Amino acid sequence: MFKQDLIDDANRLASWTPLNEACCGWIGVVCDNITAHVVELHLATTAVDADTSKLRGNINPSLLNLKHLAYLDLSNNDFGGIPIPKFLGSIESLRYLNLSIARFGGLVPYELGNLSSLQYLDLSADYYFLYVTDLQYWLSGLSLLEHLDLSGVSLMYAPNWLQGLNTLPSLKKLYLSARLEGRIFDGLQNLTSLTHLDLSSNSFNSSIPDWLFKLNSLQFLDLGFNKLEGEISGAIGNMTFLMHLDLSFNSFNSSIPDELFRLNSLQFLNLGYNNLVGEISSLIGNLTSLRHLSLSYNSFYKGAIPRSMGSLCNLKSVAFLGVNLSQDVSEVLEIFSGCVSRQLVSLDLWGCQLYGQLTNQLGKLKNLNELDLSENSISGPIPLSIGELSSLSYLRLDGNKLKGNLPESFGQLANLEGFSVYDNLLEGVVTEIHFANLTRLKRVLADDNMLTLRLSPDWVPPFQLETLSIRSWDVGSEFPLWLRSQKQLEFLVMSNSMIQDSIPSWFWNSVSQFSYLDLSDNQIHGQIPNLPSALNYGSHINLSVNSFSGPLPQFSSNLSFLDLSRTPLSGSLFHFLCSQSNETMMMAILNLGDNFLSGEIPDCWTRWKRLLTLRLDYNNFTGRIPSSMGSLSSLISLKLHRNNIGGILPLSLRNCTKLQFLDIGENEIYGNITEWLSQGRSLPELKVLGLRSNKFSGHIPDELCDFFSLQFVDLANNNIVGSLPRCMGNFTAMKKKINTTTKDCLAAACYGFPVMKGQLLEYSITLYLLRGIDFSNNKLSGQIPMEVTNLFELQLLNLSHNHLTGTIPESIGAMRSLEVVDFSVNKLSGSIPRSMSDLTFLSRLNLSWNKLIGEIPSSTQLQSFDPSSYVGNQLCGPPLQKCFRANGSPSNVGDDESGENGDWFETYWFCLGLPFGFVVGFFFFFKKKGRCWLLECGWSFLY
Repeated sequence: MFKQDLIDDANRLASWTPLNEACCGWIGVVCDNITAHVVELHLATTAVDADTSKLRGNINPSLLNLKHLAYLDLSNNDFGGIPIPKFLGSIESLRYLNLSIARFGGLVPYELGNLSSLQYLDLSADYYFLYVTDLQYWLSGLSLLEHLDLSGVSLMYAPNWLQGLNTLPSLKKLYLSARLEGRIFDGLQNLTSLTHLDLSSNSFNSSIPDWLFKLNSLQFLDLGFNKLEGEISGAIGNMTFLMHLDLSFNSFNSSIPDELFRLNSLQFLNLGYNNLVGEISSLIGNLTSLRHLSLSYNSFYKGAIPRSMGSLCNLKSVAFLGVNLSQDVSEVLEIFSGCVSRQLVSLDLWGCQLYGQLTNQLGKLKNLNELDLSENSISGPIPLSIGELSSLSYLRLDGNKLKGNLPESFGQLANLEGFSVYDNLLEGVVTEIHFANLTRLKRVLADDNMLTLRLSPDWVPPFQLETLSIRSWDVGSEFPLWLRSQKQLEFLVMSNSMIQDSIPSWFWNSVSQFSYLDLSDNQIHGQIPNLPSALNYGSHINLSVNSFSGPLPQFSSNLSFLDLSRTPLSGSLFHFLCSQSNETMMMAILNLGDNFLSGEIPDCWTRWKRLLTLRLDYNNFTGRIPSSMGSLSSLISLKLHRNNIGGILPLSLRNCTKLQFLDIGENEIYGNITEWLSQGRSLPELKVLGLRSNKFSGHIPDELCDFFSLQFVDLANNNIVGSLPRCMGNFTAMKKKINTTTKDCLAAACYGFPVMKGQLLEYSITLYLLRGIDFSNNKLSGQIPMEVTNLFELQLLNLSHNHLTGTIPESIGAMRSLEVVDFSVNKLSGSIPRSMSDLTFLSRLNLSWNKLIGEIPSSTQLQSFDPSSYVGNQLCGPPLQKCFRANGSPSNVGDDESGENGDWFETYWFCLGLPFGFVVGFFFFFKKKGRCWLLECGWSFLY
């Protein structure tokens, strides 16, 4: 009867059948050896079972017929949010009840308080909302309770819950991760029998109260994942029975008290992710029972590992991630090669600023299962003794300065499942010998070394890989045939790997097994076949910068990232975009830039609504921008730069309300710019607007200033007339101080896509350091509004090649962040404001061919520019000729008699170092007799 109400997809209860009358032999049923009464039901789903093994459905009241049932475990199943059955409170014989992580919901029934024999109760929840009321009422009936777990159960409707806990004199183990806030409550000090106390994952923001240190019977104390602060009191040394102490993920800012090192029963100590200071005391060697130690991510200013740790002979795992040890790695290996090496299975020293060379002491850590020495400054070769770590399963040496060959002894690591050595200086040849005994190998991350892979054409690997990433290896000119044997490979990166072959058909036929495939930056040729068969949901394919030919292929709708830029493919976009018209595409990142695609951009974007980044730039598209692009409601970045697109800018693009980056520069788009820009509030997140080198006309409307998030705007090389709007000074994002802890980004980096180091930086451009305005090469007139000087964070200001009059604003010196200024070829008059000498970051300046007069203000900055920056005016003083005064009037020195026939423009390049280390060309000119031309806009480096 009980089975009938359950949904058992995995048929776990197959033995429960009337034909098998011996119910004591049924799975999960335990009977008394003498009476044969059913006394226990073990129906939990174990951690190794799949979700399909979880029992679902309802709990039948027939359990009441089991009059002697003492043990009931329904944990880790999925009962879909149904309430905990009230009738469980009538099974008076119960001593053990475990309903944890079984996805019950609603009110915990009072009837459970009738279980007067109950010793163990676990109601911990992780999914549905489970809550209690009047906890004191029903807990008072459980006087024999020794174990209580209410983790994840809401106590917000039970104001008397603390009093309820004090009605449990026999309580030994209390687990209460229940989203509690404020100070750690008083009141538990009366529970003198407590041996286990877990208050982790709450939001306590006080210091540890003194009464807690008086619970002398405690063996287990977990206060991790709170907001506790202040110091760790020396009174903790009184808790002499403590075996497990977890204070991780808090805000303690003291040193570790010496009294803590008196806890010689301590087996588990986690003080990681705090702000602990001072030194790691040599007294740590007194913790002779210690098995697991973590001090990760603290601020020890004397962080060296003391030699006394070598005497912790029971130590099994050590985690010092991000601790500034500044220690020679050879000394560290010596410490851990003593008696501690007998038990040590995990050593994690990621990012500890270790230096020096690995020595053969490494081979003494024979029981290590995991070793992480990544992100340090370790140099020299990998020692031959690496092959002696016969138990090693996971090895991380990435992010160091390791040189030399990968030793052949590497092939002796028979238990190795994964290793990463990427971002080092390794070189030499890797052969079959290096993989000879690696039968368990699953993951290889070895990018950005100078290694050469040379394998026999008929080599069959002894392993089945899941992940292989060997970017920048030389794998040979032919496509690796041994990959054909790898049936479990899901993540493959072989970019920049010297391949000059076509991709064989057997590989295309198996492409559906990949979740991540990157073969970019090779010389692979041939055609890409249609791949409409099912790919893994969210798959990533990058075939960019190769020598493919032919039309665009079709891909599965499950694909989320596709880069075919610079391949160079040709033909129409229609079949790629508009086939399979009934399917919704999962594509989030699509880059088809820098190819030979032609024809019109099809008007069938309505099924591509998940797109975040779309690049069709540097192609030969004609026609208009289709109105259906306005249906891309999730779009963040759109690039149509340098095509032959005409027509007007569709108003439907205003529906792309999440757009941050819009570039339609260098096309044939026309129309009145006023109409499109007059709806700035419809694109509240737009950060970069690029409309340069089109045929826009009209004036710049005041509504442009309604683009509150705008950081860079480029309207250069159009037919825009009128004056500069005075509201330019209201560009909020160009005024506010840069918060270096906040980084705005575009597309992939913000949405969890794995952008590999050095790959496709355009998908993760950070704009948080970039501010600029380029209105050059138009027909603007009037004065430069004084309000523009309110843009204190502006870095580039280009108003050249217009008809501007009046003077340079006197307060321009307030724009202290300016790095590039170009006001050339206008009709500006007056003198150069003295405040310009305050622009200490100025790297490029061009004031040439105006009507400026007088002496160039004296400053190291202004005098450092080439004379061509000032030519075509009536200026004097360094770097031009000296000013000679007669009768108080300045002489006309500095004039260039050759006028417009002179060769007076130089090519300028401005490099702005953004945090990801890419070089950007900001602003440049070249000579041409009779006319001056702008080669490229100041912001197009973003591509």
